[in-house]
Amino acid sequence: MTQDARQLSRREFLFTATALATLAATAASPATAAALRLGRAQKFSFEALRDRARAMAGARYQPPKQPPRKVLDQINYDAHGKLCFNPDDALFADGPGRYPVTFFAMGRYFQTPVRMHVVDAHGEAREIRYDPDYFSTPADSPARELGPHAGFAGFRLQESRLGDQKKLSWRKNDWVAFLGASYFRAIGGLYQYGLSARGVAVNVAVAGQVEEFPAFTDFWFDTPQDDDAAITICALLDGPSISGAYRFKLERNAGVLMDVEAALFLRRDVERLGLAPCTSMYWFSETARPALEDWRPEVHDSDGLALWTGVGEHIWRPLNDPPRTMVSAFQDKAPRGYGLLQRDRNFDHYQDGVYYDRRPDLWVEPLGDWGQGAVQLVEIPTNDEIHDNIVAMWVPAAKASAGSSYNLRYRLHWTADEPYPSPLAHCVATRIGRGGEPGLPPPPHTVKFMVEFLGGPLVKLPFGVKPQAVVAASAGTLGAAVVEPVPDGVAGHWRVHFDLDTTTTAPIELRLYLKLGNAALSETWLYQFLPQQS
Repeated sequence: MTQDARQLSRREFLFTATALATLAATAASPATAAALRLGRAQKFSFEALRDRARAMAGARYQPPKQPPRKVLDQINYDAHGKLCFNPDDALFADGPGRYPVTFFAMGRYFQTPVRMHVVDAHGEAREIRYDPDYFSTPADSPARELGPHAGFAGFRLQESRLGDQKKLSWRKNDWVAFLGASYFRAIGGLYQYGLSARGVAVNVAVAGQVEEFPAFTDFWFDTPQDDDAAITICALLDGPSISGAYRFKLERNAGVLMDVEAALFLRRDVERLGLAPCTSMYWFSETARPALEDWRPEVHDSDGLALWTGVGEHIWRPLNDPPRTMVSAFQDKAPRGYGLLQRDRNFDHYQDGVYYDRRPDLWVEPLGDWGQGAVQLVEIPTNDEIHDNIVAMWVPAAKASAGSSYNLRYRLHWTADEPYPSPLAHCVATRIGRGGEPGLPPPPHTVKFMVEFLGGPLVKLPFGVKPQAVVAASAGTLGAAVVEPVPDGVAGHWRVHFDLDTTTTAPIELRLYLKLGNAALSETWLYQFLPQQS
């Protein structure tokens, strides 16, 4: 995945969102939500939008017109953060519904204008016309050169206007943001943004090809009925190789729940078509921390890929920062779910004021049978936290050829914990070190692995009963696996350590789980060991 200039890094995004929310809370404007400039009424339905996307795929791609790039490039993230949408002008600021909608301005990282529409109860849609007066713009801001017709870059859903405003003011807090290409984010149960979802991924990490970033060009907001707790948004997606129609039903609960319906149509062949993609950042953790690279113990938005396969197996695959781009494919049929998770919730393990310990999990739950394919994991080398370098997505088995279409439904869970956890013990840590025994010279080409499991049936093991480790490696020679309780007094906390002796430079696939008799006690740990890590 190449770095998309239209998407902010996590620090830039959080700075911009925070600055916009804070400054917007103090912005003065006599306007009201009723003062939004609206276009003429046109009939709208999701079915018509789907037909429009299908027709677009049969025609030549037309790139959207953009304001002058020389102006947009001057609006860096600092300048962009000062372009604050006036909350009094928010869509649904006074209802109906719970959640007002505010909008982002364009800038260096968001150069494609996005049209916004509001749909009434009778299916009549009116475009929300851009007006620079919606934003509090400093006198010296380069955004003043954009003119009166620049357009919006994206939108945010603010917290409930019906809640306790002293505890959680809707003017200062948002819970969903759609911004840049087809990227969108939501906060989880710990009130923190982190990783992103995308509408679609096109040719991520395909040799000899540049990744394509289709964009949401239009959004339609259904007018809520009374004080509905959910909000429905439709979107049109377009790009050189693909067009599509999306319908999102969003609910704010302990985290955020999104039901997604998508109809996609290919203009041309796509080598790697990623559906329901998740995009995150992993630099380093306790697994393999580079010496003197950074003062913090861990830096990542997600620490692993979780899989719940079609046959019911729960798998945990810790993430890597590889020396070169790596793509792993987990073949499956009718998967039950997958997601990029942040399992380590201990602040002391990060020591960072941007709160990596609070980053949300993102779980993809297919609705219906997705057929044959693979969850593909792309890991890209990084030496900093400012780049998203992890992608997890569903790639159908059939070739993505021009003229193909895809209709799929899925549910996104933005939560503090995995929504459908395995009843078995979870893997909670993976550590790599020098092989051999203490006090003896380390044997050459030998690496030690220490893998920890916690919970599930391990909690109820009778005193003196020890689980058995089942370990396999695709190359090299495995030493004896030692299973022992972690000496921390926590019930059900066990670890396995074993040595791997190898001289290969190729990736080695490792597999491990705990059992007692014929019964599995833990989920399956998979790990791709890259000898360059040692």
